[in-house]
Amino acid sequence: MSTDQIERSIVIKAPAERVWRALSTPQAFGAWFGVQLEGEPFTPGHHARGPITISGFEHVIFNAWIERVEAPSLLSYRWHPYAIDPHVDYSGEECTLVTFTLQPSDDGGTLLTVVESGFDKVPAHRRVDAFHMNSKGWEAQLQNIARYVVQ
Repeated sequence: MSTDQIERSIVIKAPAERVWRALSTPQAFGAWFGVQLEGEPFTPGHHARGPITISGFEHVIFNAWIERVEAPSLLSYRWHPYAIDPHVDYSGEECTLVTFTLQPSDDGGTLLTVVESGFDKVPAHRRVDAFHMNSKGWEAQLQNIARYVVQ
């Protein structure tokens, strides 16, 4: 089992265009992810930043740098994983890369896969917790986007 990357997938019973809008539009992304974001659709070089709205994590600021946007099949960004301590400056750490890919599924829906890689570069004292929490987090977030898209 890799300790450098997390990979999770889900089949969403919706067309890729609908899943893509939920990924690439800040307001829609924020609605299912649990972050208050505004602005134009994500574009490479864009900095997405806003407060987390999930209970117990309201003190955390979502901070991501959009890297690739290939509509309607790929979106990636970099961020500091599990950066939840408001008293820690994470800016000196390397970011992990989060990549969402969309593909048609056999049943006419959309296979959404998220891969977060680069955990081996997270400082050793944070690596295990960041990997563990984000592993659980991506499982929950894929369920969240599926619910959001099919509602």
